[in-house]
Amino acid sequence: MSSVAVLTPESFAEHRSGLRDQEITGGVPEDEAYIPTYLEAFPPLPENRGNLGDKSGELGRAWSTKIRPIRASVITQVFNVPLEERRYKDNSQFGDGGEEAKVCLDIMQRTGAHIELSLAKDQGLSIMVTGKLDSVMKARKEIVARLQTQASATVAIPKEHHRFVIGKNGEKLQELELKTATKIAIPRPDDPNLNIRITGTKEGIEKARHEILLISAEQDKRAVERLSLEKAYHPFIAGAHNRLVQELNRETGARISIPPPGLHKDEIVITGEKEAVALAASRIQAIYNDKKRKTTTISVEVKKSQHKYIVGPKGNSLHEIMESTGVSVEMPPLDSASETIILRGEPDKLGPALTQVYAKAKSVKVVEVTAPAWLHRFIIGKKGQNIGRITQQLPRVHIEFTDGEEQISLEGPTEEVEQAQVQIQGIIRDLLVRMDYTEVNIDQRFHRHLIGKNGANINRIKEQYKVSVWIPQEPDRSGLVRIEGDPKGVQLARKELMEVAHRMENECTKELSVEQRFHRSIIGQKGEKIKEVRDKFPEVVINFPDPAQKSDMVQLRGPKNEVEKCSTFLAKLIQDLVENTFSLSITIFKQFHKNIIGKGGANIKKIREETCTKIDLPAENSNSETIVITGRKNNCEAARDRILAVQRELVNTHPLPTTGRLRSPSRLKYGGVAVSFPRTGAHSDRITLKGAKDCVEAAKRRIQEIIEDLVGSRLEAPPPQENGNASLEGETVPRRCDIITISGRTEKCELAKTALLALVPVTEDVQVSYDLHRYIIGQKGSGIRKMMEEYEVNIWVPPPDQQSDVIKVTGQMASVERAKLGLLERVRELQAEQEDRVGTRPVYWNKHTGTSSRSGVCALYSVRIILRYLIPFPVHRSPDVIVISGYERNTEVARSAIEQLVSALQEMVNQDVHIDPRTHARIIGARGKAVRKAMEEFKVDIRFPQPGSEDPGRVTVTGLPDCVDNAIEHLLNLEEEYMLSVTETETMAAYMKPPSRYRGSDGGGPDDNGGLAAKGFVVRDAPWNDKAPDMSSAEDFPTFGAGAAPKQTSAWGPKKF
Repeated sequence: MSSVAVLTPESFAEHRSGLRDQEITGGVPEDEAYIPTYLEAFPPLPENRGNLGDKSGELGRAWSTKIRPIRASVITQVFNVPLEERRYKDNSQFGDGGEEAKVCLDIMQRTGAHIELSLAKDQGLSIMVTGKLDSVMKARKEIVARLQTQASATVAIPKEHHRFVIGKNGEKLQELELKTATKIAIPRPDDPNLNIRITGTKEGIEKARHEILLISAEQDKRAVERLSLEKAYHPFIAGAHNRLVQELNRETGARISIPPPGLHKDEIVITGEKEAVALAASRIQAIYNDKKRKTTTISVEVKKSQHKYIVGPKGNSLHEIMESTGVSVEMPPLDSASETIILRGEPDKLGPALTQVYAKAKSVKVVEVTAPAWLHRFIIGKKGQNIGRITQQLPRVHIEFTDGEEQISLEGPTEEVEQAQVQIQGIIRDLLVRMDYTEVNIDQRFHRHLIGKNGANINRIKEQYKVSVWIPQEPDRSGLVRIEGDPKGVQLARKELMEVAHRMENECTKELSVEQRFHRSIIGQKGEKIKEVRDKFPEVVINFPDPAQKSDMVQLRGPKNEVEKCSTFLAKLIQDLVENTFSLSITIFKQFHKNIIGKGGANIKKIREETCTKIDLPAENSNSETIVITGRKNNCEAARDRILAVQRELVNTHPLPTTGRLRSPSRLKYGGVAVSFPRTGAHSDRITLKGAKDCVEAAKRRIQEIIEDLVGSRLEAPPPQENGNASLEGETVPRRCDIITISGRTEKCELAKTALLALVPVTEDVQVSYDLHRYIIGQKGSGIRKMMEEYEVNIWVPPPDQQSDVIKVTGQMASVERAKLGLLERVRELQAEQEDRVGTRPVYWNKHTGTSSRSGVCALYSVRIILRYLIPFPVHRSPDVIVISGYERNTEVARSAIEQLVSALQEMVNQDVHIDPRTHARIIGARGKAVRKAMEEFKVDIRFPQPGSEDPGRVTVTGLPDCVDNAIEHLLNLEEEYMLSVTETETMAAYMKPPSRYRGSDGGGPDDNGGLAAKGFVVRDAPWNDKAPDMSSAEDFPTFGAGAAPKQTSAWGPKKF
């Protein structure tokens, strides 16, 4: 029993708009649309009339419902790429993934999925992708696009159905592309073409085509029929090579969509006109009923490895069996371990079909060649060269090596397998003649010494003797070392390995106790000292403990005699370090430390060198007075005596602080003399000195001298007036902040005053003609800056708008005088240069040659920059004449250069080209980088129109004719390239625009005649439309009893007044 669903224009319009108006309005005309009530639009939930016990029972059943299991977030998909569909078929090296491995690595990095790639016996690719669902789908799409040959097909559906294929914001299209691993191109909305192009693998194209037709059928205004028929009978409906279903399409006019073999769905969808759909459905149903009644099945067991020969390339072998016998061959999935093949057909046809199945299964021969397992990698050759030569000549032969086995498997067509067998047996005979191997048993603890650091030892042996050495891995716990290669090289390598093992057996380890404080001294800066020791004893390994371990044990490992020699050497070295690390400390007054150091460290350096000691003084900002001397004992004592001698010499001459200003500490000690000042607040001027008699007398005399200096004289020096002249107004009183007070002896105060006055800056005026100011300043102020640095003054030049001849020079008196003389000398030089100058040299040019453009002006000023040492005066420019001023020889050179530029500019042309404004930004590039590169490459000037220009696409190119033509061709190529992406972006944007909220008279767009927006969803008798209850109404809000309302009290208790 089948049914036909008819999509009328009205029901299709309802589907497009998403509103089922006819179910609501019934027979009401469109101009009097029915407005539903609130209860109709939002019906209440059904009430539960059961008792409480029933409710508890329902709750119990609800909780007892089995919870859906949570699926794993990581999935795995396996799919195969047949040999005939592989993009990269010829790998140059056996065992090397080549381009396919690189592509998979790139896809893994971009998508985050994990990809495993393996080669099947039929040279097809088996690919397993693991990861998140989204990552797996993206990776699968890229793998199919980049590793599998791509085909293309078109499917035509009505133009109005295209947007349903794209979906909201393009989500449906993206999902469809990921699901089928294809690229689907949909024409633009303004393109009348109905065909949708699908690019991808054959299987993916079929799946995408089927899905697109299903989407179109759901949206189609015509009839749709869905027949659920067993998947096993689909091949009889489709026919061999799909010829039967194509014939049904032509005869009935309906569109029949049968799921591809890889899609496990029983549903066949038929779309078209009502009569055509009904006819096609009846024909298909008849075929199904007939085959179900007449056909039977038989099952046969065929090796899994032979299934691919039965299927054939792209399933052609199955179609051939179907075409010749009418029998359908059902193959188990590739990822299934089943070897059962089911043949379905009429009983008399099953025999011939079974014969063909066995014939195709046995069309491939499998041969095994015996060769020693150790010889396999030599048969394969370096990077697969030997075996790759065979597979290139015989591409249909599959050669398989198995680790640990002596059998080599050959599979392929009979003749080619026999040829490959002969070639491989020849390689084996040749290798057995010229190759040998041996095995040596070496204790596993010596294996790392055989290998060496980063494999240095074993690699050297391999290169030197041209052999291969196989050392077992540590988990194997085996001491068997295998050597393979040339017989002579094998014996030499074996001998050397045995010698290394024997030497390792005689090795010993010795621990030497060395105080940790000496470790750094033995190692030296950047390991220089320990490197000398290791060079002296190269066979001994010296290991120092980690500083964090706080250990004193230094380990020596190597041959016994060498270890003993190294131990004796280190013991002597440590003894020397102990003797040289004697230290003593002495206390020296802090104020004498700088005298001990000396100017530039001369004193302390001399003491260190003469006594061969290390002397450490405390930091300058430290309060410590201790000096540490390190070295041999007698040398340390000599250094101590010399430092103490320096202190004794300084005791009698060291200056001490005086009277009240330096009394903060109550007791100080200088040079062995204790100086006690009166405490703060005590009205006493007495200072107490205690110490040796001669020292006290010396300290007393020094204090008295300091006091005489402080109370001897007091002098106030007012600041001098500008230009060094005092003010003529006697009543002017200087400010207190401008007066400097000098205290001390009279003669010293006068000297200090004279020195201070000499430091006060003065300002002098120099008369210099205004015309010479710019030459004195120089280019970018270089001239005036040089004079200020040379004379150590500040020179102020008046601004040009003042046109003043006065230049002010400020600085010390002597410097100002020297600067005035230098400035006047510069003026005389400039005046002499003006007298030597000749008249101008005019150069006539045509203002229409392009010099008014930016390039012409830049070229003109570049002459001045290039000849800046020949033309010190500027170039003046008028519309038709350039006037050059300067020395006669310089003006001639400049004139010649400018005339050459003019002749070059006259050859230039301006040409306009129309470039689509949408590509301008990409041609210009980020910050103009791209267009500047183009201008430099073609030696032209490219101008783009300003925003708001009348012709926004006009681009002007200026330069030599050939360069302009090349640049325009380059710009047009860029425009063509960029317009492809612009068009694609606009197409996708047009589909992704949300539908308009406004409807015209036909419901297809905004109403240009002032139509109003849709009112939205409207209901009647809604709760919010009811009148609000009257709060004061006793009927709406009745009172309980007639008692007075209780007095309200605060939550915080009664109020207190």
